[in-house]
Amino acid sequence: MVIAIRVYELGGPEVLKWEDVKIGDPKEGEIRVKNKAIGVNFIVIYFRTGVYKVPEIPYTLGTEAVGVVIAIRAGMCDLTIGDVVYHLGSATGTYAEEQIVLADKEMPLPPIDPLVVASAMVKGLNARFIVRTWFKNIHSQPKVTEELESQTQELSEEDTTPNDVEASSRSNSYVEQGHKVVVNTAVGGVWSLLCQWENMLGAIVIGTVSTKEKALQAKEDGCHHVILYKEKDLVTRVVEITSEEGVDVVFDSVGKDTFQGSLACLKHRGYMVSYGQSSGTPDPVSLSSLATESLFLTRPSVRTSAFSKDEMHEAMKEVLANVASGTLRVRVNHIYPLSQATQAHADMAGRKTSGSIVLIPDGVEQ
Repeated sequence: MVIAIRVYELGGPEVLKWEDVKIGDPKEGEIRVKNKAIGVNFIVIYFRTGVYKVPEIPYTLGTEAVGVVIAIRAGMCDLTIGDVVYHLGSATGTYAEEQIVLADKEMPLPPIDPLVVASAMVKGLNARFIVRTWFKNIHSQPKVTEELESQTQELSEEDTTPNDVEASSRSNSYVEQGHKVVVNTAVGGVWSLLCQWENMLGAIVIGTVSTKEKALQAKEDGCHHVILYKEKDLVTRVVEITSEEGVDVVFDSVGKDTFQGSLACLKHRGYMVSYGQSSGTPDPVSLSSLATESLFLTRPSVRTSAFSKDEMHEAMKEVLANVASGTLRVRVNHIYPLSQATQAHADMAGRKTSGSIVLIPDGVEQ
């Protein structure tokens, strides 16, 4: 038997139950992992409250963890007992002392602090996919090189059209030098890393925060302009900062309270990436309202993007490399025993946290 955080009904932090569960031995293709550090992400609140559906109830909460391999089905994988691995699940399972996972889903880790990986990986992955995949640079004109001109001349009118050439040249576009971006809010776990990554790519980053203390952190994370949204109107400040042009993209994790304002910050053909709803579900948006400025709107998720194993491992390696080099600064600001997961959820929902939150199974040395 191991101890886990279980959910028997949808609701607030109070529905989390601390109890013994039986997980058994690994079957074919599986390993048993003893967790050392468990990442806490806002998506688990969506599962707990029913915004996102879980496979079944009751279930064990949690989507990511770092642990040590303690049992392997013989001959089933290249891992060995004692290996430290990172696990990213689709919805459930990691809020536990130990768990059974699929061996081919685990990523072996180099020597690195488990707290750092558990606090940074899924947030870093989200930041990475936001800047490299989910926001497409629709404003930059394609760079016409001699090679591209030659290729274009060789193609007949039957083979391609100017639109095909333009689309091909933009297929790998992302946040880049000179882009103006708004991040609502700028000091959440994902968003702190996102601001750093965008700054690294040369974007002009405008972050929103609730307090002067958080404004200092946002500045440290690369925000060129910080808006205290309780004191200043977001749209008015963005108009001032951009000389009435608006921004290329808004990354919004707040939802209901900021959604319309975020859309109003965009320039013509601007891009809105909705990536959360901490204040509640936004009111419906009509397509005709987007048409007035030819705006783009998307709601992406790592969980539903169907990235291949190779794509995920490549992205994970990039995140780890940026963390190891210091390019991405990770703040493990809040560490709770696993038995206090209820308090961790309450603090996160109440916006009493900043940076990353990690749960440590009771009795595990840090």
